[in-house]
Amino acid sequence: MDNKKLQQKIAVIGAGAVGSTIAYSLIIKNLVSEVVLIDVNKEKEKGEVLDISDILSFSKTDSILAGEYKDAQDADIIVLTAGVPQKIGESRLDLVLKNKAIINSIFKEIGEIKSSTIIIVVSNPVDILTYLVQEISGLPIGQVFGTGTSLDSARLRSNLSKHFDINSEQIEGFVFGEHGDSEFVAWSTVSIGGKLITKMLTKDQMDEIEKEVKNEVYKIIKEKGATYYGIGMVVIDIIEALIFNQNKILPVSYRLDNWNGVSNVCLGATAIIGSGGIVKPWLIELNELEKEKFQESFKKIKEYI
Repeated sequence: MDNKKLQQKIAVIGAGAVGSTIAYSLIIKNLVSEVVLIDVNKEKEKGEVLDISDILSFSKTDSILAGEYKDAQDADIIVLTAGVPQKIGESRLDLVLKNKAIINSIFKEIGEIKSSTIIIVVSNPVDILTYLVQEISGLPIGQVFGTGTSLDSARLRSNLSKHFDINSEQIEGFVFGEHGDSEFVAWSTVSIGGKLITKMLTKDQMDEIEKEVKNEVYKIIKEKGATYYGIGMVVIDIIEALIFNQNKILPVSYRLDNWNGVSNVCLGATAIIGSGGIVKPWLIELNELEKEKFQESFKKIKEYI
């Protein structure tokens, strides 16, 4: 384990199912020296820290602490999961006003953040809240980004893996746009072992797979009330790219500047993620139909911003 990794401090804000899963995963993956879990519900926060502390003897992480919001001021990475969760019958956009107020309150409590901090926004609606957090924090655009359509893209790969009975690591492709109902599969980006997916599936098959990817969240919420394992691993994947300077191409939500004609909103789009955050956007030229769908997401999110 190198010295750079040993010096990392990550503050996870929100000790609900998502935040606790991320804190637990950080420790079992031996990614950081210190994890601080912060929540307005202090009993829940302390209970999660006590429970997760039981695994420290199996990990190289030094400590997990129950903290206050101000403890995030000197964090290398802040993972923001706090907010009202999505319920049955709600879209992610239904959460805007409630979670906007919560986010404003949290950053007022945190105060000044060190200039090199990277913030990963997980709370929904992630595209709108990422835009808000970047405005509030005053940090450079490349240091504030959301999980975007990374989970949706993972669901796409898993779905195709089952369909073709092929290891998901052999599948490349992205879901873009809003992390929500207007997201879309960019089929022009999808390939399996070097073969274009558009030559392997019919339009009806692609439409059905896209529908399944979009609706999986609602199925999970209906069956168990919340989603957290998948998004937890998405965040770990992003953090690994940051800590190990992997320069990894991921579909995160960040403030766009003429990405397929869209600017000044946060949407799921590819970018290179390395030690400083977003190293640079990774522009993939979409086809005309995909550009239209990306514009639809843009218009939908722009209304709320």
